[in-house]
Amino acid sequence: MLAQLPNLLTISRILAVVPVVVCLWFGGETLRWVALGFYAFASITDYLDGYLARAMQVQSGLGRLLDPIADKLLVGASLLILVALDHISGLTVLAALVILLREILVSGLREFLAELRVSMPVSRLAKWKTTVQLLAIGFLIIGDDSPAWIDSRLVGEIGLWIGAVLTLYTGWDYLLAGLRQVSAQADRAPGE
Repeated sequence: MLAQLPNLLTISRILAVVPVVVCLWFGGETLRWVALGFYAFASITDYLDGYLARAMQVQSGLGRLLDPIADKLLVGASLLILVALDHISGLTVLAALVILLREILVSGLREFLAELRVSMPVSRLAKWKTTVQLLAIGFLIIGDDSPAWIDSRLVGEIGLWIGAVLTLYTGWDYLLAGLRQVSAQADRAPGE
């Protein structure tokens, strides 16, 4: 059972998407704080599942499959519901769009490279990008219901733009690395 803990945390992150979206959809100050609680729990599991899998030496194929899916579901669903409810609006919608499009690009690239039996490890900067995005989205979830001493919406929007810039950089970096791998595979292929 203990060996399954990392995978259970990843699955719990996937399941946490539902109450985050439902609480935000129905709205109100209390439900936004509940949404933030589920979101914070899910965000923390993003760090814990990988850490525990490595520390306990129980990394698995299932974990490698589910972890990026869980990340994309949490970020994607949160961004979409925040845009739908106007918690992200104006030009900041473009930052959310950049983040979503990069996730699709990298997922497609990873899938293609997996067919070539090439793995693309997550870079340190990509981990920072994820951290910035998760924090920004958390601030946007609570938005106008934050304590008076902090403008959560502004902090969240600035964080989302920083995340979008990091997203563009890491997405470009992954794309170049993927193209190098494809080129190297083509160079090794026997002549026609």
